Amino acid sequence: MEQKDISVAIVLLAAGRASRMGASGQHKLLAEFDGVPLVRRSAEAALGAGASRVFAVTGHRQAEIRAALAGLDVVPVANANYTAGMASSLIVGIHAAEPDADGVLVMLADMPWVTAGDLTTLISAFKAAQGRVIIRAVSDGKRGNPVILPRPTFKAVSQLQGDVGARHIIETCGLPVIDVDIGPAAHLDLDTPEAILAAGGILKG
Repeated sequence: MEQKDISVAIVLLAAGRASRMGASGQHKLLAEFDGVPLVRRSAEAALGAGASRVFAVTGHRQAEIRAALAGLDVVPVANANYTAGMASSLIVGIHAAEPDADGVLVMLADMPWVTAGDLTTLISAFKAAQGRVIIRAVSDGKRGNPVILPRPTFKAVSQLQGDVGARHIIETCGLPVIDVDIGPAAHLDLDTPEAILAAGGILKG
């Protein structure tokens, strides 16, 4: 029997307020690396991974984030409730991707060293398992991001609340979890001006 093609969509979470950026109000996702806004850099990595669709969930300073993504084949999804925390963005993104996706790769937009190759590796592992597992990026055995959530977890995601991700679902849903080592990129997210500068970024807006 021929096995069905497993479809993976990518949901790029780009709606947050970046509260740890301090009183300056500068947006970490608009910081530039090699002249490219961080959110665009992340979206370009997602587009290079061979996913079926790429969705970008926007909220805080939505117009500027969408402008930074202009011209890319990314589907923007507005999260009007973004101030409620990350769970609300996860729910909006999963809902947008759900009709056609066997799995959703959840990608944080503030992880500059996650490459298209890393994402392709994660997606390949998911497809090899016929979409019946959770895929989690790790580095040296320590769990990180991104993760791929299969369809059986979507309902549980829809019930999340507050500033939480999918970790609890991953640990309690009973599905196998396959850890894929992508190196230090799995852990480097940029939450402060100091972290952005240390990673070689230039603060803009």
